[in-house]
Amino acid sequence: MKEILLETEKLSKSFSNGGTMQHVLKNIDLQLYRGDFTIIMGASGAGKSTLLYALSGMDTPTLGTITFGKKVISDLNSDGLALFRRAHCGFVFQQIYLIDGMSVMDNVLSAGLLVSRDKKALVTKAKALFAAVDISEETQKKFPAQLSGGEAQRVGIVRALINSPEIVFADEPTGALNSKTGLDVLDTLTGFHEQGQSVVMVTHDMRSACRGNRILYLKDGMILGECDLGRYSHSDIQRHEKLSAFLKEMGW
Repeated sequence: MKEILLETEKLSKSFSNGGTMQHVLKNIDLQLYRGDFTIIMGASGAGKSTLLYALSGMDTPTLGTITFGKKVISDLNSDGLALFRRAHCGFVFQQIYLIDGMSVMDNVLSAGLLVSRDKKALVTKAKALFAAVDISEETQKKFPAQLSGGEAQRVGIVRALINSPEIVFADEPTGALNSKTGLDVLDTLTGFHEQGQSVVMVTHDMRSACRGNRILYLKDGMILGECDLGRYSHSDIQRHEKLSAFLKEMGW
């Protein structure tokens, strides 16, 4: 039986828009499992990113609970949520947000030093992660403006993994990349998932979604359905067809 990593109960999120309440998430009951690559899909405005931010502690729900392990994180204040994110979560965004005045290595170490004071161990770990994503020692000395889009996103993945997070949240990580570079980033995320990393990713892209083993489809702030694609394999020619059929059923 899979281990539950994160669980929500009647998770809801509302915003006031010109005096009118807009209900973005509506009573979502969800269990995320350790070791899964979970994909969140749905039309624009369905609540995908709002759900991702709530699950990761980047935003707080209006109603309902979010439990990580045995800790109810939806009860935490802003400082508590910041500590939770540092200790348990990694983040990969469409916009990479590297610090311009820091080298690639220092960008990663700055995230690591928020959790650990053992800089020597962090450097060793960072170098191993950089090697895994094919970022050379020369590139590690560069500044963000000197990187290609693909290099910057792979640096972002290293930064997300430097503190050994239990779960990585990715919001359209290939959205600003060309086809070849996006494929490299997907291969990187897939490789870490195959090593046991739990990943939750929002995407509009079918190619990206095929990397997940579990697909959740949101519509109007609710989970309309889900699809089990099983473990990813490059040679699985039925995978795309199965996902296409599911999305068509969902009204994609």
